[in-house]
Order: sequence, then structure tokens, then C-alpha cells
Amino acid sequence: MGKYIIGFLLYGGIMGDCNQAVTERAAALMDKYGNIILRVAYSYLHNMEDAEDILQDTLIQFLRNNPTFANDSHEKAWLITVASNLSKNKILYLKRRQSDELSEELVADKDKEDLSYVWEAVKALPDKYREVVHLFYQEGYSTKEIAEILSRNESTVRSDLKRGRDKLKKILKEAYDFG
Repeated sequence: MGKYIIGFLLYGGIMGDCNQAVTERAAALMDKYGNIILRVAYSYLHNMEDAEDILQDTLIQFLRNNPTFANDSHEKAWLITVASNLSKNKILYLKRRQSDELSEELVADKDKEDLSYVWEAVKALPDKYREVVHLFYQEGYSTKEIAEILSRNESTVRSDLKRGRDKLKKILKEAYDFG
């Protein structure tokens, strides 16, 4: 997936002045983190085409800035933060245009069909709880990693996760009569 996007950007003349080392690094990042970035963007936007745009825009930010990182976790956190911020900006843009694209249903794979109602309920959570719940349960991050990604205190992340769970229980109980 990443090689096609990088090829399009480079050969399409958008980022033609990048050196080979930067493009190889970008290709490696897309292979390593492309799916995570796509899932993060999709968790905000609920639209695969918009999520793919965010993935591409995240790569463009990387190619333009050519950042250096202390380690892999900083690299991953930077990419997720950029994707999250770009996704939030896209939501604001769509709201201004009164678009109804945000109401599209999650595309659930066959293994997760039984839990689709849970992810529908997660979409109803306020942003600060939804992103913590998504990163914890869907992406498998620890509360410490989430705190680094979102630039929050770990205790705040744990608190938001608990409040998010409580709100999720309430939503599920009201909608599906779960106890």
C-alpha cells in the first residue's frame, strides 16, 4: 500500500524533490505503520476514502518535515498524532459543509461482526473517551503509551478510559438492554 502512495506522490510531481533516503524511510514507515494510521483516521471519520486521504496527508507531512525520532515509539506517536490532528481538522471541515459522511457505518470484518454493535456504541462516545477506548481496545496500546501519544498524564488516560467504559455501559444498556 505505502509504495503506491509514495510512487504517486513522487512521480506525480507533488514531492519530487525528496531524496532517495527520505523516500525509502517513508516507504518503510508506511509498511510498518500504514494500517495503524488508516485505522486511527477511520476511527474518527467512519469513511474509508477520507481515512485514506488522511493516510496520504500524514505521509506528505512526513516527507515535508523529514523529522528525526529518538526511537520507534516516538516515531509511531508522531505519525498517530499527525493522523489524529488531520482527522479532527477533516471533521471540522465536514461539519462546516454539513456533510453527512460521518454517519456511515463501520466496515466490520467477519471476525468482528458480533461486536459491531459495541463499536457503534463507541462512536457515540465523546471524542476524548472515544480515542482512548479505541487506542486501548482496538490498537492494543497501554495507558502509558496512550498518554504519550495524546500528550496527557497517564492518570488522566486511566480516568478517561474508566469514564469511557462507564458511558459505554450506559449506552449499551439503554440501546440493547445489557446489564
